[in-house]
Amino acid sequence: MNVKEAFGAVLKQERQRTGMTQLELAGRCDLDPLTISLYERGERQPTLSSIFKLSWALNIGADHLVRQVMESLE
Repeated sequence: MNVKEAFGAVLKQERQRTGMTQLELAGRCDLDPLTISLYERGERQPTLSSIFKLSWALNIGADHLVRQVMESLE
């Protein structure tokens, strides 16, 4: 598993934990729904700005999100 795939898996897990759809998450963080889909499928790597937007929308810290990705790569 690479970083993009790990981030995608963590993002999907966190989104599902909140009960949001990809469309709802995209709206809350001002990103295109296609971008959310690409992140979750591990086809695009998020920018630092996007990581902050996503973590805010998911009501978790950016450090928590990144830590989860790191742990999944270990």
